[in-house]
Amino acid sequence: MKTRIAAVKGTREFYPEDMQLRTWLYETIRQVATSFGYQEYEAPFLEPLALYAAKSDEELVKEQAFVFADRGGELITLRPELTPSLARMVAQRHHQLIFPLRWWSFGPMWRYERPQKGRSREFFQWNADLIGVVSPEGDAEVVALAATFLQAVGLQPHDVQILVNNRRLVDQTLQALGITADQRPAVLRLIDHRDKLSADVWATYVQELGISHKQIEGMIAMVANEQLWQQSDELQRFFMAIEAFGMQAYVQFAPQIVRGLDYYTGTVFEAWDRAGAFRALLGGGRYDNLVAEVGGDPQPGMGFAMGDVVLTLMLKQLGRLPPSATRVPVPILITIFDEASVLAAIQLATELRQAGVQVACYPRTEKLQKQLKYADRMGAPLVLIAGPDEQARNVVTVRDLSAGIQHTVARVDLIPIIQQSLRSQHRNGD
Repeated sequence: MKTRIAAVKGTREFYPEDMQLRTWLYETIRQVATSFGYQEYEAPFLEPLALYAAKSDEELVKEQAFVFADRGGELITLRPELTPSLARMVAQRHHQLIFPLRWWSFGPMWRYERPQKGRSREFFQWNADLIGVVSPEGDAEVVALAATFLQAVGLQPHDVQILVNNRRLVDQTLQALGITADQRPAVLRLIDHRDKLSADVWATYVQELGISHKQIEGMIAMVANEQLWQQSDELQRFFMAIEAFGMQAYVQFAPQIVRGLDYYTGTVFEAWDRAGAFRALLGGGRYDNLVAEVGGDPQPGMGFAMGDVVLTLMLKQLGRLPPSATRVPVPILITIFDEASVLAAIQLATELRQAGVQVACYPRTEKLQKQLKYADRMGAPLVLIAGPDEQARNVVTVRDLSAGIQHTVARVDLIPIIQQSLRSQHRNGD
C-alpha cells in the first residue's frame, strides 16, 4: 500500500479558487501602489543569514528563520522578511538610482513558527517602501498608502484602525525615566510583547533588566498616555498630513505601539481590526540606518509589510470579498463530435483565442451528453458544437446551459456574437 505524502507542515496549497483570491489581492495591491507612484521590484527568495543576523531581532534570526548550509558551507535562509534585502539592493546600486525611491513587492516569505489560525510558515507579503525622504509628510504618505489599500478591499474605519507612534518620542520618554540606551532595545521588545504576557510575568522580565519599580510605573504611564503625541513636533506634522491625505478616520495615535525590531528609528505603526479578533494586519516604520548597515551610503527609509493570511481571514469573516475574488474563470467548451472533427475544433478554438476569448476543447471523443454534463459541472458560460452537419453548412451551434437555450449562427458571425453574449453574462453575474 502506497503512503500518502502530505504537504510540508505550515506550507500552503493554492487550488484554483485560492489562486484566484491571491491574484485578486495582488491586482488590488498593484492598483493602489501604482496610484501612489510606487514601482514593483523583487528580491531573492534565498539570502545569506548574515544579512539578517545584524539587522533583525534575535528571535527572528535564531528561532523563526529556515536556515541551512549550502554546499560551500555558507548559512542560507529562506527570506523571513524583505526590508534587509531591499536595503542591500539599494546599497548595491546607490549611485545609479534616482531618489526618492517608491518601491513595492508582493511575494512569498517563510518563518519557522507554530502554525495556527492566521499564522503559517509560508505566506505572501506586500512590502511598500519610500527611500530617501526624511519628513513626517513622507511617513504620512506610506501610512496613507496602507489606509488606501484597506479602504480599497472594503474595510472601513469601524472595521480597522492604523495605530501610530514614534520611536524618537518613546526614546526621549524612556531617557527621561533614566532608562539607559543599552537597556532600551530590550525594554522596547518587552513593551511590544506586553499584551502577550501577564502583568506579573511582564514586570518580572522588566525587573531582570535592572529597571526599578518607579521606572516601571513610568513606562506603564507612558503606554497609557494617549496625548503623548502632542509632545512631538514630528507627530503633529504627521497627523496634519494624514488629514490632507483624507485618511484621518483610519489613523490614530497609540502610545503602546513601539515595534520590536531594532532598526526602527522614527514613526512606527500597525493596523489592527477593531474587534480584536485577529493578529496585526500590517506593520512598519521608519528605518534611517539600515542601508548604511548593509554597506551603502546612508539613506533613510520608511515602509511596511502586510501578510495575506490575516487579511484574507478577516475579509472572509466580514463577507467583504467580491465575487470576482474567488470565482475561477471557466472557458467556453468546444465539443468533439468524432476523430474527424478534432482538427476543425482546434482551428475554431484558435480563432476564438486570437479574438481574446477563453476557450478549451473537450479532451477526447465521447458522447455529446457526457461532454455537456462536464461543461455544466464546470460552469462553462457557453458550449460550441461544430459537428459534421454544422461544418457542412459553415455554422456553429451555441448552447447556453444556464439558460437552457441554443441557437445556430454563421461561422463568420460567431466571434462578435460570442463576445456580446459573454459581456451580457458578465453584467448579469455582477
